[in-house]
Amino acid sequence: MTALGKAEFGVQTFFAASHPNDKCGANGLPLTPNSIKVLGRFQGLKTLHHPRLCKYLDILRTKHERLIIVSEHYRQNLQTFVESGEFSSEKKLVGLAHQILQGLVYLHHKNITHRNLALKNILLNNQNEVKLSEFGLYHMTDEGADVSFPIGKMKYTSPEVFCGGPVMVDDNREKCLSPPSGPKVDCWSLGIVLLQIFLKEEIWSDLSIRDISHKLLQLLQSGKHPLDYLAEEGKYQDKLKDLSKEMLDFLRLCLTISPSVRPTSNELKQHVIFKQLNLNEVPYKNGCTYNLLSVVPRSLDLQLPVLDENTILDEDHLSQRSMEEVYYLWRLAGGELEPALRKAGLIKTYPPITLLPLCSTVEGEVFGHKRDQAELLDETFIILSQDQLRNRLIDIEEKAYYPLLEDDINSNLGLPTSPSCGDLSDTASLPLVIKEKDIEYQFHRIILYARLLQGYPHKRAHIWKEARLDIPPLVRPHVWAALLEVEGDIEGEYINIDKETPTSTDRQIEVDIPRCHQYHELLSSPTAHAKFKRVLKAWVVSHPQYVYWQGLDSLCAPFLALNFNQEALAYSCLKAFIPKYLHNFFLKDNSAVIQEYLAVFSHLITFHDAELGNHLDGIGFIPDLYAIPWFLTMYAHVFPLHKILHLWDTLLLGNSSFPLCIGVAILQQLRARLLSYGFNECILLFSDMPEISIESCVQESIRIFCSTPKSAAYRQHARPIKKLENRPNISYYSRDYNEQPQTELSMEPISIKELKSEKCPRISAEDLIELGELAGPRNTKSPTKKKQSGKPMILVIDVRNNDEFKRGNIPGSINIPFQTAFSPEGDLLPCQSVSTLNSCRSLVKVVVGNRGRNACNFANELVRLGYSRVCVLHKGIDILRSTGLIIVPPADI
Repeated sequence: MTALGKAEFGVQTFFAASHPNDKCGANGLPLTPNSIKVLGRFQGLKTLHHPRLCKYLDILRTKHERLIIVSEHYRQNLQTFVESGEFSSEKKLVGLAHQILQGLVYLHHKNITHRNLALKNILLNNQNEVKLSEFGLYHMTDEGADVSFPIGKMKYTSPEVFCGGPVMVDDNREKCLSPPSGPKVDCWSLGIVLLQIFLKEEIWSDLSIRDISHKLLQLLQSGKHPLDYLAEEGKYQDKLKDLSKEMLDFLRLCLTISPSVRPTSNELKQHVIFKQLNLNEVPYKNGCTYNLLSVVPRSLDLQLPVLDENTILDEDHLSQRSMEEVYYLWRLAGGELEPALRKAGLIKTYPPITLLPLCSTVEGEVFGHKRDQAELLDETFIILSQDQLRNRLIDIEEKAYYPLLEDDINSNLGLPTSPSCGDLSDTASLPLVIKEKDIEYQFHRIILYARLLQGYPHKRAHIWKEARLDIPPLVRPHVWAALLEVEGDIEGEYINIDKETPTSTDRQIEVDIPRCHQYHELLSSPTAHAKFKRVLKAWVVSHPQYVYWQGLDSLCAPFLALNFNQEALAYSCLKAFIPKYLHNFFLKDNSAVIQEYLAVFSHLITFHDAELGNHLDGIGFIPDLYAIPWFLTMYAHVFPLHKILHLWDTLLLGNSSFPLCIGVAILQQLRARLLSYGFNECILLFSDMPEISIESCVQESIRIFCSTPKSAAYRQHARPIKKLENRPNISYYSRDYNEQPQTELSMEPISIKELKSEKCPRISAEDLIELGELAGPRNTKSPTKKKQSGKPMILVIDVRNNDEFKRGNIPGSINIPFQTAFSPEGDLLPCQSVSTLNSCRSLVKVVVGNRGRNACNFANELVRLGYSRVCVLHKGIDILRSTGLIIVPPADI
């Protein structure tokens, strides 16, 4: 990442061309707004990083197809130095040409044509070094097709641009079919720029567009070389004699009329005039701003800001942070783009009546209104003040910019605790939406995460720990990748996957993508659709054991939205996410997997809320009718993307059973409505997911997860056992039950038929021992685990007959024999054990019996009577005999 240094943020605005209201595409759907197309193409420009380019930072789409662009900016440009002659000496002119060519060669290597090169958008930093600006306008507008104005100044534009013939528009007005300009047009523009700098004046500065076009036509008809024509026409022959033969040759090459003969920017850079001065190349990374994953295995290559020779190492510590970080903080400090443009007069409002046409046809065509001049390109740049941001951070100590990592990790919240930073623990306990808007809190968090991500994978456990608190939006893509343990040469792996050969799933993918989160501006763009298809095809092709199921596109959406410019990372995250949470969900025949998942979900609903479970079961509103899209897409199909990001921040910290707890939490939010609804009302309620508080859902799902015995969510189709030797000691919380070492006390696969016949979950003997703190053979301690308050956590209910119970039982258990427990009306008959049961309704109730159906049937009856938190010991009490945990009551010895 490039440090801010002495750069400023510049903002520019323009309008994309509007479609006629009644026009539709070939698929019958309304045409994608041109502003959406521009927004999608712009994202690639953010990855361009070169010392000779001004970095693009952000784009904002507002109403009426207005687009606002934010980029690195400097106040000085070459136009201010023309008359002063600052660069008119040949030596400085050659150095200037070399710097401009460095930027152009990089752009052309990326298949980007500037087409707007002029004195005004060649900026100069504090060291008078070139920074090309506005180089992405032609690319982001699809070579000018998506705007109503021409791109490029006429006097800098090469002749072939005007010889391309008339502009054609197809029948659907989907795209302007003007011939695109190649990169050699920039070489012509470079020649005009250098000529003006040497001459210390702008050519044709006082001519109108009509006069300039007439001059260009005369130039083409004269038969002379353009340099000679311009010299004669402006009487510059004597001045040009001061240039060396090599410099004149360079200008003639730039101003070659025929583009087939005109050299490329790379060929110009090899000109002898540069070799004579022995100019050095500027070092840079040929690629993205920063590679999220390095080609070196097991490393997250998240680079620190580059402190080059242009970076001023003084007390301005903020200038040493990356531009992305500073801009992110600028927005949090109250920075707004539209008010800045409105204050500068670039956004004006007019009375609506003045915008009405004089005449309108029934087909919707309008006539008689003047063209709004705002639809043309205004090249004005507005400088965004950083004063408000700096004032907000003025009280932060210098050492907060360079935290000692271990000190931060050892603190309670991972936050600096020095007096100058204040106590941020109060902020950390606030709702997430408030924390994400708190600039001081976000400042400390992003700096801490930047250090942690630098140490990935060695700091994976620390990243996981900090993610439990929160994940700042700026670093969310990187943190998610770390939580999913994405490592290695993911770029090479992704490139090697065949994403072009047609497959049988292509048609379904093409149908699904235009319906996936299309309210999201970025994901609705054609650029996003193409990326969607490549990532989805890559996953399908690289996993031949699976098939494409509808919903995979929704799973892909969050990863693509976060890693829009890193398809390989989006693919790798998707690849790591599916086996962790959706193991075998995408098999061709996935019925057994889904049916088991839904059965376990039904058990958890009843375990945590027997009344709700009984009601839904009574009206026949089973999870099969509403929960399949939830789990198949991990809720990405039913919630908007901004809610999914917050939900998955927590989901990625849990194991494969955590999504089940989220489902229970959602039902808890809707509990009052569900209990009052019948079957039809419930169907209507879930046909369009009602408003859900994600923060409340997350907190409730964590509570549900922590209060659910691990084995209660056991599934035989969950991810198989993984080797844990090389994994960091993160937490038991993030591991699946299947990943734990299996013993005879563990769970065993249960048939779907059995699962559906039972209303509550089974737990393993391991969980019973853990919950009851049973230590080992001849343990005479109380078997019931105590809370901090001293109260027990579980209640063991032994449903064997009284004689069997007396011959051996679990310490602290109560005996309610199944055969004599219920009255003819189905109620529990009063007794001392039933009184104990009623007084312990908040405890986990573990029903224990012999192998057979008695324990399960007793548990089903308890659920029917409204008892929550009921479960059954798997394999019965016999499984505990080998442990020595069953004792004979002293009175019976």
